[in-house]
Amino acid sequence: MAAFQSTPTNISFSNYLQSLSETPRRLRKRMLATWTPEQELNQVRLRSGADMMRKLNWYDLIALGIGGMLGVGVFVTTGPVALKISGPSVFISYAIAGISALFSSLCYTEFSVQIPVAGGAFSYLRVTFGEFIGYFAGANILMEYVLSNAAVARSFTEYLCHAAGENPSSWRVEVDGVAEGYNMLDFPAVALILLLTLCLCHSTKESSMLNLVMTVFHVIFFGFIIIVGFYKGSAKNLVEPGGLAPFGVKGVLDGAAIVYFSYIGYDSVSTMAEEIQNPAKSLPVGILGSVLIVTGLYCLMALSLCLLVPFNLIDKDASFSVAFGKIGWKWASNVVGAGASLGIVASLLVAMLGQARYLCVIGRARLVPPWFAKVNPSTGTPFNATLFLGLCTASIALFTELSVILEIISISTLLVFYMVANALIYRRYVVMSHNPPSQTLLFLFLLSSSAIGFSMSWKLDEQWRALPVFGGFMVAITAFFQYMVPSICQPDEAWAVPFMPWPAVTSIFLNVFLMTTLKAISFQRFGVWAFLIALFYVLYGVHSTYRADQEMGVGAGEIPVAHHPSAQQTKLDIRAL
Repeated sequence: MAAFQSTPTNISFSNYLQSLSETPRRLRKRMLATWTPEQELNQVRLRSGADMMRKLNWYDLIALGIGGMLGVGVFVTTGPVALKISGPSVFISYAIAGISALFSSLCYTEFSVQIPVAGGAFSYLRVTFGEFIGYFAGANILMEYVLSNAAVARSFTEYLCHAAGENPSSWRVEVDGVAEGYNMLDFPAVALILLLTLCLCHSTKESSMLNLVMTVFHVIFFGFIIIVGFYKGSAKNLVEPGGLAPFGVKGVLDGAAIVYFSYIGYDSVSTMAEEIQNPAKSLPVGILGSVLIVTGLYCLMALSLCLLVPFNLIDKDASFSVAFGKIGWKWASNVVGAGASLGIVASLLVAMLGQARYLCVIGRARLVPPWFAKVNPSTGTPFNATLFLGLCTASIALFTELSVILEIISISTLLVFYMVANALIYRRYVVMSHNPPSQTLLFLFLLSSSAIGFSMSWKLDEQWRALPVFGGFMVAITAFFQYMVPSICQPDEAWAVPFMPWPAVTSIFLNVFLMTTLKAISFQRFGVWAFLIALFYVLYGVHSTYRADQEMGVGAGEIPVAHHPSAQQTKLDIRAL
């Protein structure tokens, strides 16, 4: 284990200045440095000290996936989208968004089976495109987790107040002299985050059981809304006024771009890979099963709302509560508030579970201080990472309103999903099939360019004549690539995405399409964040990983297999699966 001890931290200022002078050379050596799945599974994982405990089964993963997605999104987005964008066809928008999420989850599933480590997209991209791309994706995922968790925690206060029949402002403390959007202190949100942080530090299995119980009650609650909608609603409300799609096909697709963000959360399941008893069999069931179940529930929820009231009478803020009031069931608005609060708790629990594992694995790679990589030997959880991110999330939730941070969340998530789909094609056709990389890189460049052209033509109404050109070109180059570039699947793979490269291509296109629907301020804020994380990599990350390799006496991609029992056990686990 001596070779895997952390790099000394008491480095003098003069040594650091000397390291900075070598930055260009270290960047050339480290930015595109890749790791093999075996190194991620064995040597790099040992840097955490203790192993995470394998206690989860496939049904735990399905519950975690459902709990992570069935949050506040459906209650926030369905009303505004039905009222102003899609009309009664909002349930079709949910179906389209669900298909997009399914294609992205297929890419995650193949990677998670081949590389069952807790790093998720960070690990998948690091072994495919190199250290910097993996770090860039991991930093964006972490930012998305922390900001969205803080925003959702504040929503918990609002729905809990609604269930109690009180004004949310009465549970918050207003501070004079502070800018609007930051002046309402939300202590209930902070208390919720700290409570969940302590729960997650204690045990993953017990946290999973808590999520399972809450998810079961939440699904029952969804079932209540769906049954009431179909029983008390009228099919006439689906076609009056204006028909099923009063805003046309464009309205249905634009609505899909907005409601898509209700599906974000399934990627948390892939970060549980080190804590699953049988990852090769449980991960595909957990990831794909949870996405399919949530898609069905969302479509039925949206359909039930449009059956209850005509789309032009749907309230944009509390759509389900007001709809129940219109049919004379005012007591049900309190039930909706209570059910939404329960869903938020389950969603937060899963998201906070995933964010700590991302930071833990980034710490193993030495891209952040190695303190974050430590796993508590008694609980088998990444204690340091969980505690640190819990405190960060609580601090942001204390004072930051939802509207302030919402815009940047979406673009980061979609960008990472886009990168994972590209990585799957590159890994399947270059790394595994040993084809020249130039063919695949050219195909990915042309595909992304065509997707951007199609999406911008869709956004600019006067350019619709270009849609069949870009669309036809994407189909043609994909078919040509599939015919000309052979793909070889390893015979010992337990699970792989079928009909490649079409599912990954569809994921790339849909993620690009959805990104182009975002506002300009999203890209501006993302640009600032991208600059900051790139600066951190140049000033710290590249030097830390360089020192870690120098301490081992080898370069990236050349780490020797350590004689450690957990490493040997990992090999046995993978072989048995």
